[in-house]
Amino acid sequence: SSGQHRTEEFRKVNVLMKVPALRDGSFTLAESIAILLYLARKFKTPDHWYPSDLQKRARVDEYLSWQHVNIRGKGSKLFLTKVLLPLLTGQPLPPEKLEGVTEELNVVLKQFEEKFLQDKPFIAGSEISLADLVALVELMQPVGAGYDLFEERPKLAEWRRRVEEAVGKQLFQKAHEGILNAKNLTADKIAPELLEHFKHQLLKQ
Repeated sequence: SSGQHRTEEFRKVNVLMKVPALRDGSFTLAESIAILLYLARKFKTPDHWYPSDLQKRARVDEYLSWQHVNIRGKGSKLFLTKVLLPLLTGQPLPPEKLEGVTEELNVVLKQFEEKFLQDKPFIAGSEISLADLVALVELMQPVGAGYDLFEERPKLAEWRRRVEEAVGKQLFQKAHEGILNAKNLTADKIAPELLEHFKHQLLKQ
């Protein structure tokens, strides 16, 4: 939220001036999914993260292709609407607006359970993969905004528990500390240019 990605120094890493971005020697890379796959291949991570098995890898790719405008899109929309919109307008969030973005998220959560999770321990089968990691990271955005989407979804809650245990609960909590404290966010903690960007984005919806 400091706006460091808007500097000329950061432009050398990512001309789009967005995070995340990676610099590996003289090589630079943008987009979170591309970065994850690059790191998995470069450091030869355990096979379950991005399986060598053709069909298991296809399941991971399938989810990563779907999630951008679904889990990620609807989850971040709820987060931005519930946390940032009241900061930008100085007004309480209209209940009907919150209901609308919550329903959009609920639709894709149902699709996630029925299509991708089904009755499997993890998205690609019996072992955790990058797909599970990406999915849970995005689902923690609404949780950080105060919407506990796991509360009345036992299948989703059990999947979350398995992912947390596979990653390590302490590491999981540390990684999500910032987002889980988002409800305490105040406007003075956000760079002015970011506030303007979000204001334009949210008020036109």
